[in-house]
Amino acid sequence: MIRTLKALLVGCGGISRTWLKALKDIPGVVLVGFVDVREEAARARAEEYDWSGALVTTDLTTALEQTRPDVVFDCTIPEAHHDVTLTALRHGCHVLGEKPLADTLEHAQEMVAAAQAAGKIYAVIQNRRYDANIRRLKHFLDSGVLGRITTLNSDFYIGAHFGGFRDHMKHVLLVDMAIHTFDMARMLSGADAQAVYCYEWNPAGSWYDHAASAVATFEMSDGLVYSYRGSWCAEGLNTTWEGAWRIIGERGTVLWDGASGFTAQVVARKGGFFSEWETVEVPPYEDPKKTGGHAGVIREFLQCVRNGQTPETVCTDNIKSLAMVFGAVASAESHAVVRIASGG
Repeated sequence: MIRTLKALLVGCGGISRTWLKALKDIPGVVLVGFVDVREEAARARAEEYDWSGALVTTDLTTALEQTRPDVVFDCTIPEAHHDVTLTALRHGCHVLGEKPLADTLEHAQEMVAAAQAAGKIYAVIQNRRYDANIRRLKHFLDSGVLGRITTLNSDFYIGAHFGGFRDHMKHVLLVDMAIHTFDMARMLSGADAQAVYCYEWNPAGSWYDHAASAVATFEMSDGLVYSYRGSWCAEGLNTTWEGAWRIIGERGTVLWDGASGFTAQVVARKGGFFSEWETVEVPPYEDPKKTGGHAGVIREFLQCVRNGQTPETVCTDNIKSLAMVFGAVASAESHAVVRIASGG
């Protein structure tokens, strides 16, 4: 029988709806409290998803002391992740938080150290890792058909008219979105970033106050190179939110459109100016434990809390993706190559 876990939801803004919808279909977890700086927001979420018996409050410490949860779900803004996570860890809770892990690399390092000292799991929602198509691509790359992977290129072009705070953010693309794509690059390649050169700009006609486009080249471990091109003010022919990818290995190349479109060629025979190539299938692949977006991340996290295992998006790994973001920002600001520490 599944051990029931008590959970506290902190932050009841728009993204919390995605979490709560997922939790409806995940057995063995009971929401015992809702916390938000606006009590009416917390109460609305509790009532909307029929958790009317849960505690509703604006004070996290009070909620932790009164409900004594096993886990805390952190859906707050990035600037609040540091305080929420450290407070939850001090009260003996495991934590699963929204991306990004933290608002600064220094805060992230402190949070990782605190989780390790407490002996608790702190993991981050990287929902795109739990997409069936990226799992299919990862399985294909791991099969070795392309040989050793040498190069990854990704394009992310979305004309996103958000309105609100994003229109006024500095480094809006890199800070608010690129973490997903950078994390996907690490997942697909199995490599970590060592250095980056990034150029940022705001194209004519942009509806953002600051740079909403960027190109970045990452020197990765194992001699691999990853190139990122992206924009949040690209009108027409938008990519998917997962981007469009070209991944090159010693024996071939695969293209992925970010959805269900895959094309791959491998060398059939060498000799002459061009090798002879043959098209190969990227075979179907299903891993029910690693799909479902938010639901998949939450489900794995809860399972790991119960059995003492480590989730894929644990903070000690995810900080390496966050370091790519802050490395790219530092490079864009300094117009120089920035070294990235392997541990974040």
